[in-house]
Amino acid sequence: MTAMLRYLVLALALLIGPISALAVTPDEVLPDPALEARARAISAQLRCMICQNQSIDDSDAALAKDLRVLVRQRLSAGDSDDAVMDYVVSRYGEFVLLKPRFNWRNTLLWATPAVLLLAGAAYMLASSRRRRSEAAQPLTEAEQAALDDALRRDV
Repeated sequence: MTAMLRYLVLALALLIGPISALAVTPDEVLPDPALEARARAISAQLRCMICQNQSIDDSDAALAKDLRVLVRQRLSAGDSDDAVMDYVVSRYGEFVLLKPRFNWRNTLLWATPAVLLLAGAAYMLASSRRRRSEAAQPLTEAEQAALDDALRRDV
């Protein structure tokens, strides 16, 4: 019985795995294999605006299909890959890109992790230097006398 269950789980895993590849329907596929490869490469970089964590190549949403068709139309019209990406970004905004571009508008987004790491390192360095300088000061004569007196009383 457990062997049968294992085979069932394996069969389900094998069936579920390629489901995302079924998002592109046969009527969308371009006859030219080179253009289709370019369309797939572009589609893998564009976010489905409905699913948001999938590329339009992996999504079954109607908007994703419309975007896939749009990409293929632009490529068939002779646009370059960059021109197609620029066209889609101009219509849907930067959010449509799965990997955002580096530009002046999102510099803060890209620089924040580095700034936080540098600030943390600077804080750790300053606090360790401060602790070293505080610990290095010897006791004054009055403090030493008070300490000796306290130790004699405890004995």
